[in-house]
Amino acid sequence: MTKRKAGPISDADEARIQAAIARDPDAPEVTDEQAAQARPASDVLDPTLFAKLTHRGRPRSETRKKLVTLRLPPDVIEGYQATGPGWQVRMGEVLAAGLKRTA
Repeated sequence: MTKRKAGPISDADEARIQAAIARDPDAPEVTDEQAAQARPASDVLDPTLFAKLTHRGRPRSETRKKLVTLRLPPDVIEGYQATGPGWQVRMGEVLAAGLKRTA
């Protein structure tokens, strides 16, 4: 599948699009008065809610993991990957269990 870039649209297409926007009852155009009354979300929302909305990604772990480079045989990596999503966690658990046995 190749991606095609959208070319310029004709005046007739633009007029048709603008007319469809104007007819949409769920998306009325903002008036100048409404725009002048707009305030930042941080001024309007509860601070705890706003903090949740601005945080992206998963919560930070108390025990942060460390990025390392490790060379492993391809069959070992392929074997873990074949077990599906979460294979890195399972591999870490096996390594941790091996540490407990040697201690």
